[in-house]
Amino acid sequence: MENYSPDNPLIPGEISATTEANIIPPKPSAEEPKSKVNILMRSISSLALYLVIGYYIFHSFEMLLLITAIVVFHEMGHFIAMKAFRYKDLGIFFIPLLGAYVSGSKREVSQKESAIILLAGPLPGIVLGAVFFIWQLKDQGISLAGIRLENISLLLMFLNIINLIPVYPLDGGQLLNRVFFNEESWLSKGFVILSAAFLIWVALFASEQKLYVLLLFPAMMLLRMFGDSRLNAIEKKVESTGINLDTSYEELPDEDYWKIRNIVIAEHPSFKDVPPTPPYEYHYKEDKIMTTIQGLLHRHLIQDVSVAGKIFIFIIWATAFASPWLLNVDMSRYLRLFGF
Repeated sequence: MENYSPDNPLIPGEISATTEANIIPPKPSAEEPKSKVNILMRSISSLALYLVIGYYIFHSFEMLLLITAIVVFHEMGHFIAMKAFRYKDLGIFFIPLLGAYVSGSKREVSQKESAIILLAGPLPGIVLGAVFFIWQLKDQGISLAGIRLENISLLLMFLNIINLIPVYPLDGGQLLNRVFFNEESWLSKGFVILSAAFLIWVALFASEQKLYVLLLFPAMMLLRMFGDSRLNAIEKKVESTGINLDTSYEELPDEDYWKIRNIVIAEHPSFKDVPPTPPYEYHYKEDKIMTTIQGLLHRHLIQDVSVAGKIFIFIIWATAFASPWLLNVDMSRYLRLFGF
């Protein structure tokens, strides 16, 4: 970050004549929107790593490509829904052995949008799996790309139904947390902790085959909760000074930026070596400080789902989750793969 602001191109540690007079300089310019090429390259790189490690595990290109196709189909549902709701910096990123996720940003998010986005991943896969299952009942010898249609249908339903389990951070858990809980409440935090405990139990004790890779989820969840609790403490200190955090970074006054900055560097251990202001000078950690301040600014979650809407969403979730039993599908072979 060479020039932290085009209007005030100070380098880290440099003090201008204006700052010597304690005139408040402009806040650093927010990061430009991420390059689409950069996002695409990251997506391709993560996919390549996903395929390499996946082949090492499965030793079968057919199975690997089938699972990858199902994961991509699932994530494209999220991607298209987020695109429709005008999320920015969208990208699909793959996590070896765990799956993939769609990344994007938006300041104002409604519960309705969240429900649609979260269900747009698993529902199409479950519906397609059900269609394939009914199709293969009429012609049990049919196959696609050398794989029996029955196996494709079962795997489509199995992988997507797993995502509907009401455990955070799966789609079902996020749906429960976003639509039915208040994310700022202790109930929500307790739900995340219980989800982490459940994942630890599944990884270590639920089956004969130890699923140690699942421990990454609770580790990341607990680290995020710890980071969020630290930010919440800083947020309370900032709000106690009368600064309005219910704004975007672009609308944040320069004076408020520098006031918040002083609180952040005083409270956050990563910035203990950053001197407070005045005098006003940019630090080589300014980009990280700016990112932390951006994280303190409130994201709007619009509570726009009524009780009737929540019941409707629950019915959709329950129907999708119960679809194998409604269709009398035998999922036992896939459960046995995990030792259940």
